[in-house]
Amino acid sequence: MSEAERLLEDAKREKNWKRWGPYLSERQWGTVREDYSPGGDCWSYFPHDHARSRVYRWGEDGLLGITDRECRLCFAVALWNGKDPILKERLFGLSGPEGNHGEDVKECYFYLDSTPTHAYMKALYKYPHAAFPYERLIEENYRRGKNEPEFELIDTGIFDAGRYFDVFVEYAKAGENDVLARITVANRGPEEAEIHVLPTLWARNTWSWGGKGEGRWARPRLSLDGDGSIHAHHASLGRYRLDFDPATEVLFTDNETNTRRLYGVEPATPYVKDAFHDYVIEGRRGAVSPAGEGTKAAPHYAVSIPGGEEIVLKLRLAAEDEAVPQDTALGEGFDAVFQRRIEEADGFFADVFPERATEDERAVMRQAYAGLMWSKQFYHYVVREWLEGDPGQPPPPPERL
Repeated sequence: MSEAERLLEDAKREKNWKRWGPYLSERQWGTVREDYSPGGDCWSYFPHDHARSRVYRWGEDGLLGITDRECRLCFAVALWNGKDPILKERLFGLSGPEGNHGEDVKECYFYLDSTPTHAYMKALYKYPHAAFPYERLIEENYRRGKNEPEFELIDTGIFDAGRYFDVFVEYAKAGENDVLARITVANRGPEEAEIHVLPTLWARNTWSWGGKGEGRWARPRLSLDGDGSIHAHHASLGRYRLDFDPATEVLFTDNETNTRRLYGVEPATPYVKDAFHDYVIEGRRGAVSPAGEGTKAAPHYAVSIPGGEEIVLKLRLAAEDEAVPQDTALGEGFDAVFQRRIEEADGFFADVFPERATEDERAVMRQAYAGLMWSKQFYHYVVREWLEGDPGQPPPPPERL
């Protein structure tokens, strides 16, 4: 089947080819949707430092991730290089007051490919071997004036001598609700380097705010079943299964706010949003759920990659009624799907681009299309509910009304 045929089926609503895509936001923290401050200061109300520990009301974010078009179930990659102070679950950036030219993401990431139905997608994140220079980026950009250039990640010298990982994330659809993920981690440096990779599946928190109706679904359940796969049961989306290459271990927690860290109040559940950070980086064994269930889960891969070499991890998220037998989910057919979708993407763009375009021009246009496709992000914001507040939460500050 070609990409043009998939587009036609989706337009006729015969098949829902666009249900899954790159709709997971690059950044949900520091946005007006999450701002419940009296004076409208979204930057200080929900800073980057809170993002790993605090549940969002209106969306989710992640690193090179995907979600369904209603952001019910999310998948993204988390990383740790053994030196960072935090688990890398999302892009880091400066808030408006911190940047000498305003808000700005301080990362090196690239959207490389995507077809309109997202039957094939590819992106790249460059992750340093050394500790990520959060404080230096903040301090130097804050010091510089508006007439000076911005201080970027590459200016810190952290990528010198190739001491970084190229993390490629690719997605290919075998069906409307059958999404294959291939994560390639390449060590570009001269020496062996350690990396932890946590491909994470979680549910957007729609249950902690009170009330009933559309978009306020009951708490779903993610569990590690006897077959070794992660099973997700969602009241609206249905039942899904995540198959994955054998991992060091599989971690579970809940997508709930760590009120202890942020506010000094014991959380409603002992297993909270930043549990994987505490477990992997802080070594807190009790941070994750021993029951093998929750609303956030990740197979954990702890590997050392020799200089100049790479590893490949395979995962597959599929609706249980469309999933192939588990023993074949990641087999030879897995790579065949990727090969077929890449060939179909090549054919689609060959028809789209002008015949007179050179190979270099086609490469530029292809990546430009990828940037447009990957920018189709979930945006949920019900102004009346935002103004009036949720029944399960404290009332909004009177100044906001």
